[in-house]
Amino acid sequence: MYDVHTHIVPPDVIDWLKRNQEQVNANWVKRDPAKAEFLSVNGKWEFELKEAFVNPAIYLQEQARAGVVHSLVSPIPQLFLYEFPVEITQELVTVYNQSLAAWVKAESPRISALATVTMQDPVQAAKDLRDAMGLGLRGAIIGSSWSQHLLTEEQFTPFWEEANRQKAIVFLHPLLSEDPRLKQRMMANLIGVPWETTVCVTDLLLSGLLDTYPDVKILLAHGGGFLPYQIGRLDKGYEKWKAVNASLQAQPSEYLKRFWYDTVLWNPEGMDYLINLVGADRVVPGTDYPFDLCEWPSYLTGTSGFQTLMAK
Repeated sequence: MYDVHTHIVPPDVIDWLKRNQEQVNANWVKRDPAKAEFLSVNGKWEFELKEAFVNPAIYLQEQARAGVVHSLVSPIPQLFLYEFPVEITQELVTVYNQSLAAWVKAESPRISALATVTMQDPVQAAKDLRDAMGLGLRGAIIGSSWSQHLLTEEQFTPFWEEANRQKAIVFLHPLLSEDPRLKQRMMANLIGVPWETTVCVTDLLLSGLLDTYPDVKILLAHGGGFLPYQIGRLDKGYEKWKAVNASLQAQPSEYLKRFWYDTVLWNPEGMDYLINLVGADRVVPGTDYPFDLCEWPSYLTGTSGFQTLMAK
């Protein structure tokens, strides 16, 4: 089995956070004697620092126990640091990417990795991506949205141009929704996370960006959010409204088949629907391990989607 959606925080990154604790407002809190410490950065999206997050040896043991033969590992979204000055984010980007590159080299063929990049400065993000792929990483994980940004904004052109040039994997990973209506009952995570993906991907699809940058391999977290379920509504809008069809060369449901989707849905019927909609070669096993809401291991074991995603 393969895994395209899994995360780690290398020891070098933990060391950097401790050295820069005040600059990034990093806080470690022991909330439960039976659990590991919880970490928050800048007061956002606290999570449990399980040993599998921070100990590569433990991660590899768990990987083997689950029957995963190859993992495409990503940095965690809590450490994107897009709200900080560019110099701070870029410093962590360098530490994170170099650490992952060294791990990939040491553990090939069990591990591949994606970079983190300085998306608040798209020119720097393009350089980060180019440098990381020069180190052997396969692309980048980026936030689907932050501070109300849409990834189709003109300012992000340098990043998309470089990703297209490199034929990079770009893993769109949502952050917690900041909709104030979702503050209770974990709704910011439960429905806010797939909603953020839905908004981002709908905008990418309708903008024509997939035609402009056809060589970027865009991977969507959590089965693509809510978009696959509502694609019929987009197709109907395409028939009726110029605002929907103006930038497209085909109906939205055809563009849906040009993304890749992980399997983090916890719903075999939903997964079957997605496979029937976009094709088995566009659905790739993913777990979101070791976060609490992980599907570990994934029930999907097919290889065709993984091979096309990872092909250079």
